[in-house]
Amino acid sequence: MVASSTLFHNDVVITTRLITMYSMCDSPLDSRLVFDGLEKKNLFQWNAMVSGYSRNKLYEEALRAFIELVLQTDFKPDNFTFPCVIKACGGILDVRLGQGVHGMTAKLGLLGDVFVCNALIAFYGKCGLVDEAVKVFDFMSEKNLVSWNSMICVFAENGFAQEGLRLFSEMIKCEKSFVPDVASLVTILPVCAGEGNLEMGMVFHGLAVKLGLNQELMVKNALLDMYSKCGCLSHAKGLFDKDNNKNVVSWNTMIGGFATQGDARGTFYLLRKMQVEGREKTNEVTILNVLPVCLERSELLCLKELHAYSIRHGFHYDQLVANAFIASYAKCGSLCSSQLMFNGMETKTVSSWNALIGGYARNGAPRKALEFYLQMINSGINPDRFSLGSLLLACSHMKSLRFGKEIHGYLIRIGLETDPFIVISLLSLYIRCGKSASARVLFEEMENKSLVSWNALIAGYSQIGLPDEALVLFRQMLSDGIQPDEISINSVFRACSQLSALRLGKEAHCYALKAYLAEDIFVGCSIIDMYAKSGCIEQARRVFEKSRNKDVALWNAIIVGYGLHGYGKEALGLFEKMLAFGMKPDGFTFVGILMACCHSGLVEEGLKYFNDMQNFHGITPKLEHYACIVDMLGRAGRLDESLRLVNEMPDEPDAGIWSSLLSSCKTFNALDIGTKVAEKLFELEPNKAENYVLLSNLFAASGKWDDVRRVRQKMKEIGLQKDAGRSWIELGGKVHSFMAGNTSFTGSKQMQNMWRRLEEKIRKIGYKPNTNSALHELAEDEKIEVLRGHSEKQAICVGLLRTSKGETLRINKNLRICVDCHNAAKLISKVVEREIVIRDNKRFHHFRNGCCSCGDYW
Repeated sequence: MVASSTLFHNDVVITTRLITMYSMCDSPLDSRLVFDGLEKKNLFQWNAMVSGYSRNKLYEEALRAFIELVLQTDFKPDNFTFPCVIKACGGILDVRLGQGVHGMTAKLGLLGDVFVCNALIAFYGKCGLVDEAVKVFDFMSEKNLVSWNSMICVFAENGFAQEGLRLFSEMIKCEKSFVPDVASLVTILPVCAGEGNLEMGMVFHGLAVKLGLNQELMVKNALLDMYSKCGCLSHAKGLFDKDNNKNVVSWNTMIGGFATQGDARGTFYLLRKMQVEGREKTNEVTILNVLPVCLERSELLCLKELHAYSIRHGFHYDQLVANAFIASYAKCGSLCSSQLMFNGMETKTVSSWNALIGGYARNGAPRKALEFYLQMINSGINPDRFSLGSLLLACSHMKSLRFGKEIHGYLIRIGLETDPFIVISLLSLYIRCGKSASARVLFEEMENKSLVSWNALIAGYSQIGLPDEALVLFRQMLSDGIQPDEISINSVFRACSQLSALRLGKEAHCYALKAYLAEDIFVGCSIIDMYAKSGCIEQARRVFEKSRNKDVALWNAIIVGYGLHGYGKEALGLFEKMLAFGMKPDGFTFVGILMACCHSGLVEEGLKYFNDMQNFHGITPKLEHYACIVDMLGRAGRLDESLRLVNEMPDEPDAGIWSSLLSSCKTFNALDIGTKVAEKLFELEPNKAENYVLLSNLFAASGKWDDVRRVRQKMKEIGLQKDAGRSWIELGGKVHSFMAGNTSFTGSKQMQNMWRRLEEKIRKIGYKPNTNSALHELAEDEKIEVLRGHSEKQAICVGLLRTSKGETLRINKNLRICVDCHNAAKLISKVVEREIVIRDNKRFHHFRNGCCSCGDYW
């Protein structure tokens, strides 16, 4: 009508509104047709056109229209033009162009305009130039609420959380005392979420209620997000359930919260509920929020259902969704489905290749990851930092130091060797390949050491059996002012567990409590594990009982702890209690149960639970379950049954199972079975010293000294050496280590005198050296001298010398405790009236008043 009317066709107001109307209706092309059809154009119409392009995120078109305005007309851009132009500069992240536009506004005297300055603040914030944004903000003679909100947003989006919170406080307290609006709260609540600052988030929740803004949908969604990310999912769910006014963002936020907590059941329940209610339709973000919870093979069926749903609704065409499915299939153990998903993609970006390569690298197929990397290169797609990071991970898993070094050289050539993500991948490579010194050099050369880099090295030390270095590095991190997170704390607890460093573990526990990390499920499991492996099963139980959220992992940790200590009946009692609470056991639960039965001689109970696991709980036994049963039957002397089970297993038995069986053969002098078992073991691990030592000990226990010499000669020819017995004890926060093998029983005079006094006392109450434990072809008195030099005896002596009367001694040993040391420790506990806890490489022994918790069954 307007176009056909000469009366309206050139009406400035109507044509300007038409241009605006089309742009607001997502039709900027029609806006341009109206604009181009005008005989005369004024500044209002130019501004409407630039604004329309900018509103529809057509930033390059907006800038072209602005250049036309400047070059082809005599109009001067004004305070309505520049905010849209500055927004367009931010949209394409062109810093130089934006700075040029900033200069133009200064020349035209528009820097006093609040709208122009607000746009400049937002632009600099988007480009990461926080200092420039602060300068604009501080320069402003007049600020409105949008100015404050914009500056707070700049701080929030660029990682300056504390500055954002401080500025929010200043806004309320300033002379004009601005009242926060919806935008203010929607900006500040994500800051609390990002920091995990629940207390501050609850303060802003209270403020929202006070201002009557808590019913605004955007504020409600921000509150849901804050509570979810601060670990208070129950509070978020309470708000969500009470609210009838939800949009797709509300559902997505809540689903994402459950997925982040790893609650697969809750995540899929919400997804199905969202579909049933039918008010809000799922979108690509919904799918992306659900996929992170698909981490285990048990979730594969749900993942396939989600995939089918995505295909029906066309979500799988989205690149992000398709890439996420590739990664999720790999995590769920279906690498074949992951590859099929990849093959079905029409356009494969570097992100698609990365998802596939990363999936194979992280999930047990590193060589395949290398193959796909080469295919990606051959297809003409250049790798990015994520491709190279996955490639380094594949090398780590293969322990391929040579290839890893080649990639390191390539990274140096292309200038990526200082990239934080790449450096962390390199740290992991060198650590896993046993080059801890190279990893440390690389770490020390980093200019800006992030928390992730500290975690990578601390965790690496812990994983490769260097717990001392892990603890030293953790202390250095704290002294450098770096605040640890859940990963750091977990690594420290693991190191303390390996060393049984109880004092250091308690310090880490206190830190976790102060930092509000102790309620994290993984940290809670690590704390229980640390106390259990430090010999404090009672303290582990107290931590368990105090935990508010007892999930399956926490139950597993305490059950395994009791199993390690040989408290089989207590472990079984906990299992029954777990079932009564409605918890569903998993494969790890039954490893703990079977291990507890094994160490306590509860053979019939163990066999019953092994059957129940399959018949009532639907869990298919894995190698680790069979290993427990084989060990349990072997320890009980039921060697024929144990061997029959090994031969009938559906999976090929690994070296650990054969080694366990050989150890049992040595205990019961079963020479015939033992020699056959040894043959199988040598087929799997021909170059492992421990296997030859087991066979040698079997021959020695049977008095077959010619065979002993033959085995030891074979070891010498191969170049293998027996691990020396080593024990260690933590005293005053420092770990002291002792080595066995010196027939003169080396050590200080004090230590030697202590053992003489102890030996004299325990002989009076029945101690007689068990020379059968000295598996050497020596004279009787020489064997006794060897037994005196066993490392745990040295540790006991030093512990008694350096601790107060009545204090418990906690000792670790790298090998299985021998009968002689076991007998001696029982009697020492009686004469010194102390508890002595010794953890060997199989289990714990609590010696009290002449008895051991194992009941001499180990």
